Amino acid sequence: MSVPRRVVLVPVLLLAGCTAPDPVPATTPAAAGASAPAACAERVATGRLPDWADAGFTGDTRVRHFLGARGDMVAILFAYPLEHARGDGTNNKILWVARPEPGRSEPARRTPLVITATLDGTGTPVVREVEGGPGPSIVDLPAAGCWRLRLDWSGRTDTMDLVYRPASG
Repeated sequence: MSVPRRVVLVPVLLLAGCTAPDPVPATTPAAAGASAPAACAERVATGRLPDWADAGFTGDTRVRHFLGARGDMVAILFAYPLEHARGDGTNNKILWVARPEPGRSEPARRTPLVITATLDGTGTPVVREVEGGPGPSIVDLPAAGCWRLRLDWSGRTDTMDLVYRPASG
């Protein structure tokens, strides 16, 4: 790598670290309060939703959300932080919004959104389904920690990491 590229790359890396204005520390089920492995890539955004994901919202669309690794799915959080075994009577409500497929003149056949979640450091997945495809859901997972999600719907796939904290109350 030449020197000029290093100079350009450093500011880009510094800016990338600033894209999550209020990061959420992750915990593992074995050691509550311990930091998640560096591989956990939960990136909560608090800025405006992408234009393609803001249908139905009015005014300012600054809400906590996660963008999938491919950029084809947004998880909009109505409960934050997500918690394992919530004891306060609220739910882990997530609105899933899929990016429209480019070049498609008609909507894709709607199939369930299948969420295959694997707790970081384990190999055992759990599966959740959102009937009718991306839309409103309550997604509870069986343990606190960093969950790696594979999202499958209408022949498409995206991935993201979500952290579930231990219940606070």
